[in-house]
Amino acid sequence: MKLQLWRNATLLLNIEGTTILVDPMLGEKGSLGKFPMTDNELLNPLVDLPFSREQLIEKLQTIDAVAVTHLHPDHWDEEAIKLLNKNTPILCPEIIADQIAEYGFKNIISINEHIRWKDIDISLTKGQHGTGEIGEKMGVVNGFVFKTADQSVYIVGDSIWYNDIADEIDKHQPQHIIVAGGAATFLVGDPIIMTSEDIIKVCRHAPEASVWVTHLEAVSHCKEDRNFIREKIAKEELGGQCFILKDGEEVSLSISLQ
Repeated sequence: MKLQLWRNATLLLNIEGTTILVDPMLGEKGSLGKFPMTDNELLNPLVDLPFSREQLIEKLQTIDAVAVTHLHPDHWDEEAIKLLNKNTPILCPEIIADQIAEYGFKNIISINEHIRWKDIDISLTKGQHGTGEIGEKMGVVNGFVFKTADQSVYIVGDSIWYNDIADEIDKHQPQHIIVAGGAATFLVGDPIIMTSEDIIKVCRHAPEASVWVTHLEAVSHCKEDRNFIREKIAKEELGGQCFILKDGEEVSLSISLQ
């Protein structure tokens, strides 16, 4: 397997020759505008994609499918809807399939619990996008586990650490876990994605898995940047297990943790 972080939660995952684009946010820097209920005037996304528009178009022509965890604009934006070929297979939770179809996509593969597609086992996982009233307003979110005969990767999606994440790890025993870090927080309520403390809990719960941190420095309500999380990880002596990806960085996902 190979993994490339484009920006925020947008990932390119290559699984034995099959290329899956995850949570595409493809618009230019600032195209989403200011997010509501934040304490700043910054325009989102805060950074551009790590390649030119021409390169983006070329990359989109090589993908075999798109996987969408949920429909918040930093995971599925207007530019993605515009640029993606409407015949591209869209892997998504059943709950959002009809809404994606309204955008003109014709090859939607909805997932309730589990499917097998192109020799890849794909399982839908639970998530919790915050707590209390904010968590309810953020709506239903999901993640995916992609598994082949030799390898498995768990894309947690936009979720805090809570009991169901531990249960998903116990159930699927993934070799690689991709989490959304950054401690994104609105003016009220607790963080809606993982804090550095949450990431450490993931590492402690799954000591045999590699943990990859994304969702950093791209949207305005995130409170923890790469340096902050890196320092926390180093303090806990987890640098050999937990890795913080740069935008544009591509890595090979090994079969076992080195």
